[in-house]
Amino acid sequence: MLKVVIADDEDLIRTGLRIIVDSEQDLTVVGEAADGAEVLPVVRRERPDVVLMDVRMPRVDGIQATRQLVALPEPPKVLVVTTFENDDYVYDALRAGANGFLLKRTRPDDLVRAIRVVAANDTLLFPAAIRELAARRRPATEVPGIGRLTGREGDVLRLMTRGLSNGEIAAELVVSQETVKTHVGNVLTKLGARDRTQAVIAAYESGFVSPG
Repeated sequence: MLKVVIADDEDLIRTGLRIIVDSEQDLTVVGEAADGAEVLPVVRRERPDVVLMDVRMPRVDGIQATRQLVALPEPPKVLVVTTFENDDYVYDALRAGANGFLLKRTRPDDLVRAIRVVAANDTLLFPAAIRELAARRRPATEVPGIGRLTGREGDVLRLMTRGLSNGEIAAELVVSQETVKTHVGNVLTKLGARDRTQAVIAAYESGFVSPG
């Protein structure tokens, strides 16, 4: 059973998300927060697998709240919930440690799928939108670890930026999924990335992959 916490300052949004999540046999809402300032205590108490995080809240926004969660010894996955996919707040939240994002107009089935995908940490949500957001930012001059990637690890990272799962990468490179899993783990370690989203952002910001 995957445990979910919902953080949003709008009662109607929280209620709608709770109804969708609780309708699934393998998902359950274990807590809610009406502001980013309330998220950390709820997460510490309930220890959820995934947090649905509104990016814009009145006192503490989703970016600050995400940074607090990422600093925990065993942080939950964070899915930012936003109105506009091209909002700079979304990219800042991803850089802060969010694992992906959802639009508030997302269909219920896609919301449920996103929660499961993020919990499994096997693929990237909305790779095209992340690429577009990255294209609007100035590339960093250096990202530690990029230069230490082997040729095959670089191939894997490029395919990760396209949103491919481990199985799809394995088919593309004609190797086993276990081999891909090892390469992905090495990429994350060398880049100091906690998940695929952070690794992809590092690839764009270092200029290793062009978002254009």
